[in-house]
Amino acid sequence: MKIDYTPFYERLIGSDLAAWIGLLPERMANGLRYERHGKLPDWEAVLEQLPTPECHAVELKSEIRVEGETCPGLAEALQRLHPWRKGPYNIHGVHIDTEWRSDWKWDRVRPHLQPLEGRTILDVGCGNGYHCWRMVGEGAELVIGVDPSPLFICQFFAMKNFIHNPRAWVLPLGIEDVPETPGAFDTVFSMGVLYHRKSPIEHIEQLKSFLKPGGELVIETLVADGPEGYSLIPHGRYAKMRNVWFIPSIPTLERWLKRCGLRDIRTVDINTTSIEEQRSTDWMTFESLPDYLDPADPSKTVEGLPAPKRAVVVATA
Repeated sequence: MKIDYTPFYERLIGSDLAAWIGLLPERMANGLRYERHGKLPDWEAVLEQLPTPECHAVELKSEIRVEGETCPGLAEALQRLHPWRKGPYNIHGVHIDTEWRSDWKWDRVRPHLQPLEGRTILDVGCGNGYHCWRMVGEGAELVIGVDPSPLFICQFFAMKNFIHNPRAWVLPLGIEDVPETPGAFDTVFSMGVLYHRKSPIEHIEQLKSFLKPGGELVIETLVADGPEGYSLIPHGRYAKMRNVWFIPSIPTLERWLKRCGLRDIRTVDINTTSIEEQRSTDWMTFESLPDYLDPADPSKTVEGLPAPKRAVVVATA
């Protein structure tokens, strides 16, 4: 398995995204420059050495599971793509127990969505593409995830080596690198991105610009308790993260969406992140949520700020 987007470009021929065929190759080549991460050649070597075992069944709807012949050494090969943050995956008997139980998030989000059957979807900041595969499991026609991390791109192609489904792709791009394509997508997801943006309203406007009239925007983000107009703005780090800028209250987030011209705005889920949902594992051995919380008071971060709480807001363009 190599990082090969040729089948992706073939799918774009004659579509609303056909203009991307001439725009993306240079941008994606820039995203996969070796200068961006010194381990990229090693990760590419893992991909090229992955076995191609016989597959008996692939499940993407209820979980991500590939059944088939066992592969000696497969777990060790996939471990070389450490850290695995989004999942879990079950591949030919190997259980990739990722940092995040991303299936729990999906179970909270999915019941509130317009049906994904036949839809063209953009998933911004998708990580290794876990939710992209789950969207395909719901019948999406084409799911395009974007994430600038070369490691996540390699993890996605490692899974593609076993899943062999042409309807999901993860591109090595940040949202700022995605070509302007007004009205090209039926659904746009931004999960775990908004609080990393210096200008959250510009982020919402850009997400909206990709949607067809009547299309659906799904935002999952950190939120803070407070009235309309309030946002938590950390002085330094938040839960040891450097790049957290605005954590809005739910009324503030809903107001931002309304000001951007979205309608039918509804907060469909509020959840305090637990140490069962985000934690260190054998597949992600670095610090995780238990290390980000005050050991004497887990309702606070180590900086003394409110512990992570997340909300899912759905709106219509």
